[in-house]
Amino acid sequence: MTAANTASQSPTERRVSARVGAISESATLAVDAKAKALKAAGRPVIGFGAGEPDFPTPDYIVEAAIAACTNPTYHRYTPAGGLPELKAAIAAKTARDSGYEVEPAQVLVTNGGKQAIYESFAALLDPGDEVIVPTPYWTTYPESIRLAGGVPVDVVADETTGYLVSVEQLEAARTPRTKVLLFVSPSNPTGAVYPREQVEAIGRWAAEHGLWVLTDEIYEHLVYGTAEFHSLPVVVPELRDRCVVVNGVAKTYAMTGWRVGWVVGPKDVIKAATNLQSHATSNVSNVAQAAALAAVSGDLDAVAKMREAFDRRRRTIVRMLNEIDGVECPEPEGAFYAYPSVKGLLGKEIRGRRPANSVELAEIILEEAEVAVVPGEAFGTPGYLRLSYALGDEDLVEGVSRLQKLLAEAE
Repeated sequence: MTAANTASQSPTERRVSARVGAISESATLAVDAKAKALKAAGRPVIGFGAGEPDFPTPDYIVEAAIAACTNPTYHRYTPAGGLPELKAAIAAKTARDSGYEVEPAQVLVTNGGKQAIYESFAALLDPGDEVIVPTPYWTTYPESIRLAGGVPVDVVADETTGYLVSVEQLEAARTPRTKVLLFVSPSNPTGAVYPREQVEAIGRWAAEHGLWVLTDEIYEHLVYGTAEFHSLPVVVPELRDRCVVVNGVAKTYAMTGWRVGWVVGPKDVIKAATNLQSHATSNVSNVAQAAALAAVSGDLDAVAKMREAFDRRRRTIVRMLNEIDGVECPEPEGAFYAYPSVKGLLGKEIRGRRPANSVELAEIILEEAEVAVVPGEAFGTPGYLRLSYALGDEDLVEGVSRLQKLLAEAE
């Protein structure tokens, strides 16, 4: 049953609310789950689906968690907004890594980046408020906006611009209902990184029109070559009072399963989001918070080693993908994703089938090559595939080699 049909039913006829019934399953997690299920059944599937570092969490972080388990203080409720020492450490880390000076009272510790994003939108949006969403987007953004009562407005960029949107495109999408701009650099799913002059231009445009900005900085340390990360409220200080920054330990420290993120923003917004969290989940797991404290208080040696491996894999995957006829893959400058256009393959015959879209192409690739990729439909742009290169070098080469072999048959 569609969301529209559900919404038209009377309250007594609805088994699931229209609001929640309209939510789509996370496409990236669904692909990852399917790949893991096939592997468990004995098939040699190689998964490029989940955005998850293949490295273990660094030992000193794990040791901090083990120590926390023995501390009776952590066996009890702690403040809903986060351990005071972790909030202070996040404020210090934010100043150290991006130059953004904030107070601990401007920090809320959340159950991962997803909760940070949802609670930020929930604190900012009233029903009908519009959020400009540069597209391709991470699959969770529009769902969080809708859950918070907002309306996502897509602004699409493609491979011809390196997946970077322009101020002119943003202005064309602005209406009297626009309240928030979502800004993400480095980007999931494209790996695009905005140069400083474009960050400044977009920030000044947002400030000029009195917009709020939610900026996701979770890939701040994963940039390559000559690309540089620039924090929007640092580049455009006049946005500080209308800017919310979300971040977390998942990508930088290989801690996806620990579920610790945070929000940095104006005190009134942080207070409102903290009130929401106090009823939704209360405090984040104290053991995970202790691990996050060790992570953000430590040095960046571990991420430097991971970044070196990601950079090597980035160059390999882009080279190999661009060797496939019908595939065009810009070189990502950040995160750990490649986002090739596969529009040149749609409609061509592959093993007796003619994929009409990238969903069908991804299905053929999984069934025929035993390689799991995420179709561009999940990110708002059909005709593309997302491949995470956060997997071992050998698996990466083997997986893309299978793609090359299969897709060479397209005619």
